Amino acid sequence: MHWSCRLILVGTGVVKGEGTVKAVSRGGDRQELLRGPLFYVLIMTAVTVVFWRESPVGMMVLSLMCGGDGLADIIGRKFGTAKLPFNTSKSWAGSAAMFAGGAGMSLAFIALFHALGFFPYTVQILLPSVLCTALAASAVESLPINQTLDDNFSVPAITAVMGHFLVNAIHQAATF
Repeated sequence: MHWSCRLILVGTGVVKGEGTVKAVSRGGDRQELLRGPLFYVLIMTAVTVVFWRESPVGMMVLSLMCGGDGLADIIGRKFGTAKLPFNTSKSWAGSAAMFAGGAGMSLAFIALFHALGFFPYTVQILLPSVLCTALAASAVESLPINQTLDDNFSVPAITAVMGHFLVNAIHQAATF
């Protein structure tokens, strides 16, 4: 909880933290820390506590937020000249990076946790679920709703719901 406390203290102005504001915010406004970055830290902490080593759904949520959404921002800023027709603040390159980075990281962690004995299902069995979930999360992240609903909420929510549904369907099929 160290980072969430730090974001709150710096974001409210209780503590000076120009370095934190510069590193974490996009616009340089300390109050920005109380929105997306704080939501991100709280959700990542909650997902880790709830799902850690218990479910591939947790790995998908963490991976799509870290490997997907994080990579989308970097790639979108660097190579994102071709904008999405329905959201000109997002790019095809960023959306592709979201999908590839999130799916790739999900599959890597699922393979690792399967090899360590935490998950009963292999990458091959979970591949369709991961790809469908990554596609849905990438689609949600690309929508022009981020002024209304922060994608630090919408991406983990759609990932958790869809991932749970698809992984549960695989589990039901395997035990049938």
